[in-house]
Amino acid sequence: MIVVLDVSAAVEILLCKEKSTVFQDSYNKAQWVISPDLYVSELSNVVWKCHKSGWITHDEGLQLAEDGMSLIDDFMDVRDLWKEALTESIKNNHPVYDMVYAILARRNGGVLITNDKKLSFICTRLGVDCIF
Repeated sequence: MIVVLDVSAAVEILLCKEKSTVFQDSYNKAQWVISPDLYVSELSNVVWKCHKSGWITHDEGLQLAEDGMSLIDDFMDVRDLWKEALTESIKNNHPVYDMVYAILARRNGGVLITNDKKLSFICTRLGVDCIF
């Protein structure tokens, strides 16, 4: 199974939050875990917000980000996905940076793991398998 892991699900796994077990189980079944290279910036931003809020120290933030990066086998260039993602974003009234994950899953016959309810609903309409 090919898995596309988005940052919202990765954070659930990393912080052992409510859906971490469900997401981790699906993640563990994957033969290949991919994500758009946008994942790096998104995860770094989440870590920055956690640090800014005082939830984690600088060193804990760096470790959290490293752990999150290590969840991904290969990062895909968003330049190869943007046009299709933009088209679907316009059709579905949803941000491009989220749609990039759905398009990556669709193109690779993968399953998107996300904690984004609206994105999971859109995936259903797009015919993309999704774990929410």
